[in-house]
Amino acid sequence: MFNKVLIANRGEIACRVIRSCQNLGVKTVAVFSDADEHALHTLMADEAVRIGASPSAESYLKYETIIEAAKQTSAEAIHPGYGFLSENTAFAEACAEAGIVFIGPSAEAINLMGDKAKAKALMDEASVPTVPGAYGSDLSEKDLKKAADKIGYPVLLKAVAGGGGKGMRVVEKATEFADAYAAAQREGESSFGNGEVMVEKYLGTPRHVEIQIFADSEGNCVYLFERDCSLQRRHQKVVEEAPAPHFSEDLRAQMGEAAVRAAQAVGYVGAGTVEFLLDGENFYFMEMNPRLQVEHPVTEAITGLDLVELQLSVAAGDTLPFTQEELTFEGHALEVRLYAEVPHENFMPSTGTLLHCKFPEENQYVRVDTGVVAGDTISHHYDPMIAKIITWGPTRNAALQYMQKALHDTQIVGVDTNAAYLANIMKYKDFAEGNVHTKLLERDQTAFLMPEIQHVDNQKLAALYWLETLAEHQPLSDDDPHSPWADMRGWRLGGSASIRIPFVDDELSAKAKGDNWAFDDGTVAHGTVYGEMVEAVIDGHKSVATIIEDEGALHVFSTFGHSILTLEPENELEADDTAVLGKLSAPLPGKVVKVTAKAGAKVEKGTSLMILEAMKTEHHITAPADGTVDELFFKVGETVDKDAVLLGFTPAAEKPEMAEKVAK
Repeated sequence: MFNKVLIANRGEIACRVIRSCQNLGVKTVAVFSDADEHALHTLMADEAVRIGASPSAESYLKYETIIEAAKQTSAEAIHPGYGFLSENTAFAEACAEAGIVFIGPSAEAINLMGDKAKAKALMDEASVPTVPGAYGSDLSEKDLKKAADKIGYPVLLKAVAGGGGKGMRVVEKATEFADAYAAAQREGESSFGNGEVMVEKYLGTPRHVEIQIFADSEGNCVYLFERDCSLQRRHQKVVEEAPAPHFSEDLRAQMGEAAVRAAQAVGYVGAGTVEFLLDGENFYFMEMNPRLQVEHPVTEAITGLDLVELQLSVAAGDTLPFTQEELTFEGHALEVRLYAEVPHENFMPSTGTLLHCKFPEENQYVRVDTGVVAGDTISHHYDPMIAKIITWGPTRNAALQYMQKALHDTQIVGVDTNAAYLANIMKYKDFAEGNVHTKLLERDQTAFLMPEIQHVDNQKLAALYWLETLAEHQPLSDDDPHSPWADMRGWRLGGSASIRIPFVDDELSAKAKGDNWAFDDGTVAHGTVYGEMVEAVIDGHKSVATIIEDEGALHVFSTFGHSILTLEPENELEADDTAVLGKLSAPLPGKVVKVTAKAGAKVEKGTSLMILEAMKTEHHITAPADGTVDELFFKVGETVDKDAVLLGFTPAAEKPEMAEKVAK
């Protein structure tokens, strides 16, 4: 076994690898960018080395710097995690040249399987079923368009070096081909340094089922069963589970054996995943990921294996400690990806500081993989994942119940998250019954985007918090804080005054009655505030809540769920439609990758004017109304901050008063 391993990654996967190394007594070296100087993975490792500026292109993708860090710290091996350099052939080759073990497959295997076109050709030779399509470095956009016309629409354009949903575009009709090709090529170039694109038939509502394989240097190869990753949005996995629901033993064996053939076709060594599209009982090779997958914990949960420990063992030259016949699984596991994003705003990434971060308690049924703690910043430079929440149960229904409780117990303040979206998925009938496919989230999006129900008791808990903290800390008079005239409980000769609680959209007032507060809806309650915790009795029923203040709002976490009560600003401004009053601002920080608008151009509502890239995803800035583009303030390649004015925009003067405001 190695004495010291460098982890060429960040976030939750870096922390995950460090834990397995610690279990084996292996010392660890973390690397970090300027943005990650105080990140959790740097604190967990035995050593940490700075590798560059915050953008990943200047740090986590600079393999020469990472290899130099390994040499300086005498690390014998490098674990790439997933993403970044995990599928980079040049990095694997450079490690070999430097005499450092790359914990993963050979550079040749990465090259073969990382290139979707080459991989597909190999699978055809190995008798692994593939989806009809066209691929090859000699194929031009025109050639691929002809192939698409022949295959029949819809088709899927894929960057051959892509992964994680990046560089993929569904083309519904021929007129969309050119724009989709340009976008797939651009994402492939920016994310993976390779703009080559392939095309294949797009299957409407298949399942996405992948097989975890493991191979050693002696030629032994096994499959560790399947994972169903059908619940996806924009080709990005949202929920994963193992084993796949409604999956026969015969199909499991067929797909497992096909995955082993795929791995053996390239002389694969280490952990890998062969992804298939499942259409009824027919399965088709999609791609092979020559690395550890984000969703590997569900396989660990049902098999009892530590896949990172296995990676380290195989990379150190050991043979697999089991045969296919000895492998079994037990129970069912689910994983959800908790992201910093705004689901009701087209899942726009959310950046900011985690003011409050509390995950469910871990036990034999619940596991949390994360790389952040309260006080950390979710940056636009990297993927917006906050954590992975994994649950295991003896049955799928049990795992589902544990997941619902785990999501309920998750508390995040400072950025928006998809927690409520995930909770809605867990409660959805089709998912609960295991009737899943890759279009489910898109088809029934309205149901999944339903806001969390705001329980009336959470409103009272927030009101008690507001009343008690103001009564204690904000007397009405500065002259004598002990005077009855300064008492926020409203002392007066005729009895207590009614105090209006300034919640936006939640009108509420209360009067003090001894130690209680009598609310105008008849509720009687009292409570005590201990820092961020409120202990209360509401109409005779005891409740406890955590309440966090954030930018004029109170976040309430209690038995009744998560509620947000917005407080009226002290000097409330007149509401204005700023989206159309003379300017368009950046909704998040990022880089301008395309400008489609021209100064002076008249555009229709919804027209794409500019494209920003943030957190490895493209975001279109569109015209909020019919109007005219007045001026452009940024060019392609320039970075922008959140709320930076991107362009001047004058809406068509449908309302004279609006035109007057713009003119001012």
